Amino acid sequence: MFQYVRSVIFIIQMYISMPVVGLLFAPWAMFSRKGAYAACKTYSRYVFWTASWMVGLRCEVRGTVPQGEALIAAKHQSFLDIMMIFTALPAAKFIMKKEILMTPVIGQYARRLGCVAVDRGKRGAAIEKMVADVNAGRAEPGQLIIYSQGTRVPPGKKMPYKVGTAVLYEQLNQPCVPVATNVGVLWPKRGMLRKPGVAVVEFMPQIAPGMERNAFMKELETSVEDRSDALMVEAGFERDETS
Repeated sequence: MFQYVRSVIFIIQMYISMPVVGLLFAPWAMFSRKGAYAACKTYSRYVFWTASWMVGLRCEVRGTVPQGEALIAAKHQSFLDIMMIFTALPAAKFIMKKEILMTPVIGQYARRLGCVAVDRGKRGAAIEKMVADVNAGRAEPGQLIIYSQGTRVPPGKKMPYKVGTAVLYEQLNQPCVPVATNVGVLWPKRGMLRKPGVAVVEFMPQIAPGMERNAFMKELETSVEDRSDALMVEAGFERDETS
């Protein structure tokens, strides 16, 4: 019960602080993308700091973080992995569902960062628009983050990897860096409880451009799923072998 109360207090202050940080950085962010990056990374680091002493949740980034242009294909389990991956990368932007652009504070900053919004309900058109928007944004180099399963996937659940990642991999002709995580064990997709422990995102060895589509998708899924499973066990997750 005590951990639950701590979690609720942590969540309340976390969401109160979001518009505060957004407003403080707004004058800088309006005129400079560096200001938008600074705001988002400042907020994320504040969340990491408060999580460490309020609920006993520590954040750790492992592996070699890419510094140049790359496609980042990540496992997505909760809001925490978004902040951890974004903060670790020097110039990140996300492929995201278009509804997020309507979200107060987050939507405005997502636009400023150059994130690519797609309509998930129109698969073919979404992929076309995604590729076109990415190509149009080549003047702003950086790391493009896509969640290959298209949504948050709770620990122990399986969902297919979507072809949009392979399309981008082919079109961009950049290395793809898989990212594994265990954050959903400690910071779940739903619910208020935040568990103590070490939340990890791990940047895996990159996949060089030029692989055949099916081979690429198989290597990506195997790399991310196997390592995420190991990280989740490390965080105390017990898989239900009957599921």
